[in-house]
Amino acid sequence: MTTSETPEPTRRDFIYIATGAVGAVGVAAAAWPFIHQMNPDASVQALAAIDVNLDAIEEGQSVTVMWRGKPIFIRHRTAGEIEEARDVSLDDLPDPFAQILGGDESLSAADENRAERPEWLVMVGICTHLGCVPLGEQGEYNGWFCPCHGSHYDTSGRIRRGPAPRNLDIPPYEFTSDTAIRIG
Repeated sequence: MTTSETPEPTRRDFIYIATGAVGAVGVAAAAWPFIHQMNPDASVQALAAIDVNLDAIEEGQSVTVMWRGKPIFIRHRTAGEIEEARDVSLDDLPDPFAQILGGDESLSAADENRAERPEWLVMVGICTHLGCVPLGEQGEYNGWFCPCHGSHYDTSGRIRRGPAPRNLDIPPYEFTSDTAIRIG
């Protein structure tokens, strides 16, 4: 045998390769459940976007729907509530920004930036102080009131008084028709 020739593989070489391959498959099979459990569960994936029919919501009425495990307040505002929200001077607000999730953070908290259509207000129903769920149509500004620590929100979901550092968040949503929205 000359040095330029490669030796024939032996049975021992085959056993080493086969053992390594079976071991690699075994490690991958054992690791798969740990990797797979990090994916979001089916209930979260199902709620990535939800459609809400607005037909049944009367003027002056609020409903709460769940999106990604969070309560979403949908309020069909009256003309008086819209006017009251628009009449607020932005200088009177502790937080002058709109707080639109995944959107432009530099938008002012003017009512027209918080509600795509003035009669429909859609907000994440979680107090921005400690994560409580505020009560609707209560408080000094007839908007939302968080009884846990006394935060008062107006009819546009903007913080007006209390320890909450910012306005209620606006989720990403779009009108799919005159009577339906898609959140998410």
